[in-house]
Amino acid sequence: MTKAIQNRYDFVVLFDVENGNPNGDPDAGNMPRIDPETGYGMITDVCLKRKIRNYVETVKEDEAGYKIYIKDSVPLNRSDKTALTYIGLDENDKDALKKMKKDDPELDKKVRDFMCENYYDIRTFGAVMTTFVSMNLNCGQVRGPVQLGFARSVDPIIPQEVTITRIAITKESDAENKKTEMGRKYIVPYGLYRVEGFVSANLARKVTGFSKEDLQLLWKAIENMFENDRSAARGKMAVRELIVFKHASELGDAPAHKLFDAVKVFRKDPSAPARSYSDYTVEINTEAIPESVTLSRMV
Repeated sequence: MTKAIQNRYDFVVLFDVENGNPNGDPDAGNMPRIDPETGYGMITDVCLKRKIRNYVETVKEDEAGYKIYIKDSVPLNRSDKTALTYIGLDENDKDALKKMKKDDPELDKKVRDFMCENYYDIRTFGAVMTTFVSMNLNCGQVRGPVQLGFARSVDPIIPQEVTITRIAITKESDAENKKTEMGRKYIVPYGLYRVEGFVSANLARKVTGFSKEDLQLLWKAIENMFENDRSAARGKMAVRELIVFKHASELGDAPAHKLFDAVKVFRKDPSAPARSYSDYTVEINTEAIPESVTLSRMV
């Protein structure tokens, strides 16, 4: 197993959307998520993690050690069974499990380590593996070293509902009526979003074994998380900045919120609506960053 990272990291990602819906809310007619009290746009951490998983799956193509656990239309139990096969256990044989746990006190750790070694997203974000929980194996919940918050727009957004038409028809009766079918879609004309994240070297060492190679792949996935995930609904999305704070120690040398506060984003002309990334400027107060924390701007 590759050696786990030894330094804590905190990071800020700035990305934007142009004429698209970055993360629709199914409980609101798929309208872009918004904070009703402030008007700021929101994007869930789950949405962004999905982009990272998709990138890793695209570039690694189920390479050993880089499988993806949470995949579209793939039952989690199917992946869980790979670990049970590895230890030679049938999930329906409860008696064999009890005997195996009695004979091998390290069984829980072996199953957990197998899943972490083989599935990149478990090694990175952690997971809840219900098969193991139901079998009373104490390894069904893995806390990952990489965590993301919700993304929030730098300025309030004004979602627009656009009416669209369709000339194609579905049934013969539709042709007789000769009516144009109407539809609607939501877009954000332009929005710059900011998300903050954390990488715990302590959890990487103690739990999942998240390595330097995994970290480099994470940065690459963040930089390119929209490049191979295009859709008409999401419009044009792009990562504009990846700002990384590397601590000199495992537990960190400064509170994350103070490092995040050092990154300020301003609209150049507050009197005009923003319509591109060039309408903003990003400033970092380097005096607020301790000498033991290294700043890198990767994009």
